[in-house]
Amino acid sequence: MASYPLPEGFTDFDMFAFGSALLVGGLLGFFLNAISVLAFLRVREMQTPNNFFIFNLAVADLSLNINGLVAAYACYLRHWPFGSEGCQLHAFQGMVSILAAISFLGAVAWDRYHQYCTKQKMFWSTSITISCLIWILAVFWAAMPLPAIGWGVFDFEPLRTCCTLDYSQGDRGYITYMLTITVLYLAFPVLVLQSSYSAIHAYFKKTHHYRFNTGLPLKALLFCWGPYVVVCSLACFEDVSVLSPRLRMVLPVLAKTSPIFHAVLYAYGNEFYRGGVWQFLTGQKSADKKK
Repeated sequence: MASYPLPEGFTDFDMFAFGSALLVGGLLGFFLNAISVLAFLRVREMQTPNNFFIFNLAVADLSLNINGLVAAYACYLRHWPFGSEGCQLHAFQGMVSILAAISFLGAVAWDRYHQYCTKQKMFWSTSITISCLIWILAVFWAAMPLPAIGWGVFDFEPLRTCCTLDYSQGDRGYITYMLTITVLYLAFPVLVLQSSYSAIHAYFKKTHHYRFNTGLPLKALLFCWGPYVVVCSLACFEDVSVLSPRLRMVLPVLAKTSPIFHAVLYAYGNEFYRGGVWQFLTGQKSADKKK
């Protein structure tokens, strides 16, 4: 077997540790979200316009899990085996997954606001239209750093076993692209989640019937993606290469745990969705489905 030099700042143990973290997180997230997807496809009662957003969120997270598992495989090999074109494809696929998943978090929050506060019914035409727009926009914005367009650049992360948006250059293209993505795919979703769940919390407080923790969705989003986005945004103005390579790898690995949180919060923790998951797994309707 050919021996490959270790990336600067990393040891053999680091390669194994990061690979194992990506493997465990990827497999757990894949398992949880695969069940969520299959349950929606197999249990007819689950197939509602509201649940369609959660189904699409699980699909986006499955895609991110696959992205992480590919990175885990490369970590165990100690090098990226798929060439430069494979790097571009890996980064593009990961970016589409991330942008779509965060967008569906906002869609679910908006839908829950109408479910609990305005009592407006969601129609299939609305749900399908919004979902299609989310996927189209995710593909559009994720394609910008590809060589054919060149607004931003995809390149290797410090471990050199996975690819993402290259924040090491800090040029005008990166700055304008990163700031645009931050506004559209972090600031705006945070605003939607904050306003929607604050209104839902006020409704729960008024009715004295708390159906779920309204603070967790936003906290989970900021916990997973906040530190990584902070570093990427800081790279617009400062040289972040002075930070430890290990620290710069911990942040994207942490972000790739988001599918686990999403599955727990939005599928298994959702009264309108978990009953269908239970029925898919056991063939029996749960108490949630009987209400």
